[in-house]
Amino acid sequence: MRLIGTVAPDRPLLVVALPEEAAHLDGGLPVLLTGMGKVNAATALATVLGGGARPAEVVNLGTAGALRPGLAGTHEIARVLQHDLDTALLEGLTGRPMDGPIELAPAGPVLATGDRFVSADAERDLLAARADLVDMEGWAVAHVARRAGLPVRLVKHVSDEAGDGAFRSWQESVDACAKLLADWARTRLA
Repeated sequence: MRLIGTVAPDRPLLVVALPEEAAHLDGGLPVLLTGMGKVNAATALATVLGGGARPAEVVNLGTAGALRPGLAGTHEIARVLQHDLDTALLEGLTGRPMDGPIELAPAGPVLATGDRFVSADAERDLLAARADLVDMEGWAVAHVARRAGLPVRLVKHVSDEAGDGAFRSWQESVDACAKLLADWARTRLA
């Protein structure tokens, strides 16, 4: 976890998993580098929000794998769910509701978040029945921000096709994705 800049109530906090994804942000807004995965993202954001000043909103910028052919570009997420937590099973087991999908915007793609880099066609195809994109931090960021009473947006740029070869594709595309995410932040959050 690393916070770059100062959190202030009059501007958003950018939450990004990896330095590679934040490489082209210009420093005009505070950036929280969380590390990969749901636990790192939730822990980092909760620590910063519990430490004092609160931002105007939380904006999670990052890369995502496409679960369907033809998905490309930068997307603001409408709904996010955890793909690696069986909420229906756990609700049946405990008799209590679990934290399910989070609604974020009236339109846009559905993001599936889980603690695994999806890099096999079979896994991608199963996830495609429930979502459009996949990442490793979005649900955790949205969950913590909502619990803190803050507005939250998830903005993802497609880096790969979440199937065979995704590791190589992500490595080859992450810098270009970071430039496009920085452009989105400059034009939409200025």
